[in-house]
Amino acid sequence: MGTLRVTLLTAIAPAVWGTTYMATTEMLPPGHPLFASLVRALPAGLLAIALTRALPMGAWWWRSAVLGVLNIGAFFPLLFVAAYHLPGGIAATLGAAQPLIVAILVVIILREPLSAWRLSWGVVGIIGVALVVLRSTATLDAVGVAAGLLGTVSMGFGVTLTKKWGRPAGVPAMGLAGWQLTAGGLFLLPITLLFEGVPTSIDNTAVTGYLWLGLIGGLVTYTLWFSGIARLPVASVAVLGLLSPLAAAALGALLLGQTLGAAQMVGFALALTAIAAGQIAPSRKPSRATAPHSLGVHIIEGDTRAENGDHVEAA
Repeated sequence: MGTLRVTLLTAIAPAVWGTTYMATTEMLPPGHPLFASLVRALPAGLLAIALTRALPMGAWWWRSAVLGVLNIGAFFPLLFVAAYHLPGGIAATLGAAQPLIVAILVVIILREPLSAWRLSWGVVGIIGVALVVLRSTATLDAVGVAAGLLGTVSMGFGVTLTKKWGRPAGVPAMGLAGWQLTAGGLFLLPITLLFEGVPTSIDNTAVTGYLWLGLIGGLVTYTLWFSGIARLPVASVAVLGLLSPLAAAALGALLLGQTLGAAQMVGFALALTAIAAGQIAPSRKPSRATAPHSLGVHIIEGDTRAENGDHVEAA
């Protein structure tokens, strides 16, 4: 039940991210994707640092910078570029490839065995999302496709390295989120001022949209996201990202009057099944080389202890 609770809390993040497209198109000034990315990241990051009173130390200065660029600074604008150059369905389908990318990256970066289970359900998830969001009139654009793929790869590396590096003892998930949001925002600041600037007019609706994207879609969701990465297998967290295009499609149907046909409903079923299956790690029979006896571990009345008396935590 503890794992289920963590999974459900982590799933809130991509579900909320599914509101980004609607908030951007319906509430924000058009033509300012970099400014929207900046406002979503930097104020929320500074607020998180102020609330947690935690600053990076040692290697975490450059680690925060790397993760901030991968998860925030590069990912946000690439996401917007893809959305501007591609129909939403194609952009969402490219983003749905993230579980496949993470399933490969965990082998390279985390030295985990390649999981046919993860790869198979990742493919099912892509098919499901494609059925939900793709339309027969969709057209490809080279710039949009490149941006969508680069954004997906960027966040794939970001979540995998976040799992590899963890977070310093005593630093809450909000602190780690604050470091990355701030680093990503500082990366975006000069780019935004140089290439785009500030919208000439920001009304109350836009302010509400920026607050939603920054406080809820930034600070709250990334705190939940990084907390989940720390406590769950990163491949399981990555597949939760499929909830983002599903939530966007559901909101379009509920609030914008968009219709969902039989193919879309089948797609929803496939994607949700892939998400659920992605939370299940297929059991592996321990080999003789890794059996408890060969490692010098004795299991006594449910307690697992090494011969030297140190506690051995179950994975």
